Amino acid sequence: MHKKISVLVFMFITPFVFSQIGGESTYQFLNLVSSPRQAALGGKVITFYDYDVSQALFNPASINVEMDSQLALNYSSYLGGIGYGTAAYAYTVDRRTQTFHGGVTYINYGNFDGYDESGNSTGSFSGSEAALSLGYAFNIPWTDIYLGTNIKFITSKLEQYSSFGMALDIGAIYINDKIGFQAAIAIRNLGTQITTYAGQNESLPLELDFGMSQQLENVPIRWHMTIENIQTWNIAKPNPARVVTDLNGNQTDEKISFFNNAFRHLVLGAELFPDKGFNIRLGYNFRRAEELKILEQRNFSGLSFGVGLKMNKIRFSYSHARYSSASNTSFFGLNIDLQ
Repeated sequence: MHKKISVLVFMFITPFVFSQIGGESTYQFLNLVSSPRQAALGGKVITFYDYDVSQALFNPASINVEMDSQLALNYSSYLGGIGYGTAAYAYTVDRRTQTFHGGVTYINYGNFDGYDESGNSTGSFSGSEAALSLGYAFNIPWTDIYLGTNIKFITSKLEQYSSFGMALDIGAIYINDKIGFQAAIAIRNLGTQITTYAGQNESLPLELDFGMSQQLENVPIRWHMTIENIQTWNIAKPNPARVVTDLNGNQTDEKISFFNNAFRHLVLGAELFPDKGFNIRLGYNFRRAEELKILEQRNFSGLSFGVGLKMNKIRFSYSHARYSSASNTSFFGLNIDLQ
């Protein structure tokens, strides 16, 4: 059965493997963080392998029996008044077939005032998008490697236009319990639009991420490192606001060095007391920090932090991410054990 699944997955993804980056494809909400825990650690952690049922929305290889009967509800009042959230649940049928996972990602862009080309009001309109995810993972026999797949059904409505699409996430994770080390890779959003907004087919926001994490032996810290958007090396774009004009009126675009571009792929995070009832989380997203920084002003873009608190069968999580001096976002989440 596993061989058949692998063949079908390969046949499905082959036509869609090409470089993409944010802003050049549709359904961009698919790459938003899935939980406050992930947001606090920089936004792109793919190496969790525990109770956190929200993690499977980002890396399906993390689906495991510890997620059995776990329900997660997460919400963020996102940038510009956008409402954004996720929900996830996992159920273990038995130890042989392991665990199945289901999740929803939803974003509401709010209400807007519409006008025609002459400036006449056409009334208000709204926009929203959602994705339903179904996932499953399994262990490769006699190894410490786990593979998982999500299939996603995507719907989008923007004013009078609507679209429907389908996508796959494919993930793998290696676990070494002896040294508390984990490494993972995730290929996200391999798919296509089934129906388009206005007759033009757009690509999905394909993303390839690699991550590592380790629980330190004598210190209650687990560090996380993620290399994001591996499918596209040059993710840095010159900022038009940083054009330099000399005394003669000549303009010079922002120069982006090799190392500057390389570091924009990097996300770092750390959890203090990761296995306790109360833990603290810190993260730094180099790309966000570089793209949103204000020259000659310290605004701490790219930083994020959060806390986790366990009370009986409920875990509460909160994160705060710094984007710029004018924009920050908070993320709230509950993980409920229904057993």
